[in-house]
Amino acid sequence: MSFLSSMNISASALTATRLRMDVIAENIANSSTTRTETGDPYRRRFVVFQERNSDREFASFFHRARRPTGGGGVRVVHIGEDMSDFKYDFNPTHPDADEHGMVRLPNVEVVQEMVDMMSAFRAYEANITALNVFKDMATRTLEIGR
Repeated sequence: MSFLSSMNISASALTATRLRMDVIAENIANSSTTRTETGDPYRRRFVVFQERNSDREFASFFHRARRPTGGGGVRVVHIGEDMSDFKYDFNPTHPDADEHGMVRLPNVEVVQEMVDMMSAFRAYEANITALNVFKDMATRTLEIGR
């Protein structure tokens, strides 16, 4: 694994994690949205990551099989919608209440989203730290030649 590929791995993780934090923030912002363009309440969204391979040719697969070095980072493959049931609340004065006074609420749990946000933030922070370590190593390597 080359030095620059290590930096690319951390950079890909930073990009993917930032998108995850954006989706979590959108979930929290819409946690009380009872009507979207489709007429339904907001559905919680989630991000699916996948290992990113830096090269796709057969020779590189053969080379990695002989000497595995790890993946090429991470990429977002899908932003999905949580199809779990909506929550219900009795509020007959709400404009979106049905004939029984029940309002369908989004399937977003704010506490769970905050835990996910803290986890994503820690992953982002860890990748920033790794990137800074790579930068410091490069700087010290260049100083050896002086």
